[in-house]
Amino acid sequence: MTAERLPMFPLGAVLVPGAVLPLHIFEPRYRVLMFDCVRGEPEFGVVLIERGFEVGGADERFGVGTVARIVEAAELPDGRWVIAVVGTDRLRVTEWMPHDSYPLATVERLVDGKWDEANAGVRARAEAQVRRSLALSAELGQPGPPATVELSADPAAAAWQLVAVAPLGSFDKQRLLEIDDPGARLATLADLAEEQATMLAYRLGGD
Repeated sequence: MTAERLPMFPLGAVLVPGAVLPLHIFEPRYRVLMFDCVRGEPEFGVVLIERGFEVGGADERFGVGTVARIVEAAELPDGRWVIAVVGTDRLRVTEWMPHDSYPLATVERLVDGKWDEANAGVRARAEAQVRRSLALSAELGQPGPPATVELSADPAAAAWQLVAVAPLGSFDKQRLLEIDDPGARLATLADLAEEQATMLAYRLGGD
């Protein structure tokens, strides 16, 4: 794996490969990041904040994240930006670098294993549990994708879609992002989604 320097954007949410994330850029340091990305390579890294806050910079960050590629960007009259990014490769931070404006890091891009049809069974279980938890979330009036959300015909892409739409907390999604093997990731997703569905069903029954 080749190391590269990448601008970084720590967030309170997890971006996974293939997912689209809208962002509102208002902090001065990230306006500088946008200026550099628009002039050069339209990519930066997204990592989840482990402790701390998005605004201000006093935070601790997880070491595995995702490369975000800017697909839409509009600068507002007051200098703020409204953008949309899509997750591409997973990344691992090897070193946080000194910086004068926005965070910078040396990262390695992580390569997933190729899709194995032996994972079809565990993917079916994960899909069933994610759809069940989405349906229960909707019954409780919680926002999120519908249980009927359409998945990609590409099984590897669909597996990441399931991670993206699953009604799980950020730390659970970070745990999934850090798993290298697609089959193991799907098995863990199935377990987490089943636990979430059980909890949601309990809440629904209690109501």
